[in-house]
Amino acid sequence: MGTEPSSRVDAAHARVLAARADVENEVDRLEAAGRAAIDIPAKVKANPAQAAGIAAGGAFLVLGGPKRLFRRAKRAVTGKEEELPSELLPKDVQKALKSLGTDGRKVRGTLERDFAKYLDERKKERSKEGIVAGLSALVVAAIRPVAIRGGKQLAQRMLDPNGPNFADQLERIKARRDAPGSATAGKGAPDDAGL
Repeated sequence: MGTEPSSRVDAAHARVLAARADVENEVDRLEAAGRAAIDIPAKVKANPAQAAGIAAGGAFLVLGGPKRLFRRAKRAVTGKEEELPSELLPKDVQKALKSLGTDGRKVRGTLERDFAKYLDERKKERSKEGIVAGLSALVVAAIRPVAIRGGKQLAQRMLDPNGPNFADQLERIKARRDAPGSATAGKGAPDDAGL
């Protein structure tokens, strides 16, 4: 009965040491992953074309390229928009109304007829613009999820440690830890760690 508690203590001590070794291994892997993820020069050196493409894509997004590209495509389909008239100010409108005469009914009838004529002339253009706007909205709705997914994949690729670099970083950390002059060489956690 006297040996039973010491065997339980020994077993618990062995489990603590195994857990400490597991934690140490995970800390090494985490450090290696972090170092590999932020080692951008190594990523550029390994894949210069991909790095240039990522940089160009990032610059394209930051400088508002998709918006500009969409505006150009819209302008190519619908034509250039006319500038707003600078001379159509309230004073000019008032002068135009006065030039129509002083009879309110007559002026109102003229305005209504001219406006109805204008609406008839613009009906075909408005329906064409409506179709273009609908197609544009459809294209944007179709492209948006693809662009979002591509952006997420780009971010994941930038932050994901590549295999060879990760393995190299992990080997450096283990070599540093196991070096003969290291304070933690072959011991695991320091004695004052409380484990």
